[in-house]
Amino acid sequence: QVSLVESGGGLVQAGGSLRVSCAASGRTFSSYTMGWFRQAPGKEREFVAAISRNGVSTYHADSVKGRFTISRDNAKNTAYLQMNSLKPEDTAVYYCAAADSITDWTSSYGYKYWGQGTQVTVSS
Repeated sequence: QVSLVESGGGLVQAGGSLRVSCAASGRTFSSYTMGWFRQAPGKEREFVAAISRNGVSTYHADSVKGRFTISRDNAKNTAYLQMNSLKPEDTAVYYCAAADSITDWTSSYGYKYWGQGTQVTVSS
């Protein structure tokens, strides 16, 4: 089992940058595929990005490709989401999630463990 805690959210102007972090504790962090999801008010939770256990492979949603970058530091038990060129439509609660074994990185159903979320608000 693993516990996840997000941090680094906040208020930023459009065009700005923010990095959110996900600190893990418990079972070996490097044994999990990590994902980031977000949920805006009144909308479904949506996939943002995911990264393989060793950090070599990543996948980003089309809506954030070229602007957001997922990474991880297994020595620090932490995953990151660097967000650049932020837009008002990026406003949401951002969640990190961990999966023991997963085939579809974009599906929230494959992730067993979730953090509590961190709010990101982008003003226009």
